[in-house]
Amino acid sequence: MEEHFYREDEIARKPGFLPADTYNLAHTLLSRAGKCLFVPIRSLQYMAVLDAEEFIFVDSQNKAWVELAWQRFRPQTRDSLDEPVPFEVVHYLPQAAETMKRLPGEFHQALQLLASRQMPGTPATVLSLHPKPKPDSGEDASS
Repeated sequence: MEEHFYREDEIARKPGFLPADTYNLAHTLLSRAGKCLFVPIRSLQYMAVLDAEEFIFVDSQNKAWVELAWQRFRPQTRDSLDEPVPFEVVHYLPQAAETMKRLPGEFHQALQLLASRQMPGTPATVLSLHPKPKPDSGEDASS
């Protein structure tokens, strides 16, 4: 299935920090999904579309038009995995500033819900693999 999204001209670009929990979970889910991950944010009636370069957000009323995007993630600037990740918020539509007030928290909750649905239904087990004993080649088979 192929989706197409369109953008107006950029109207604002602002620096931001994404909490480590959100960034790490998003990239874990994205790596499981492959090239692209769709994350429904039901509480806002938005859809997030994640790829390796950016996260875009579209309103359910204007499904093909990107309202805002999170770009230029710089996880390499962190000293540890639990530090926030700097990135840039790009606004394409005027309501993007208002959407950003609730988006980070609601996006994180949507990621957690998606992750919980991917949890295996049964606990993992560890198999002990012991090498088979080698037959003694020194014994005489005729005795």
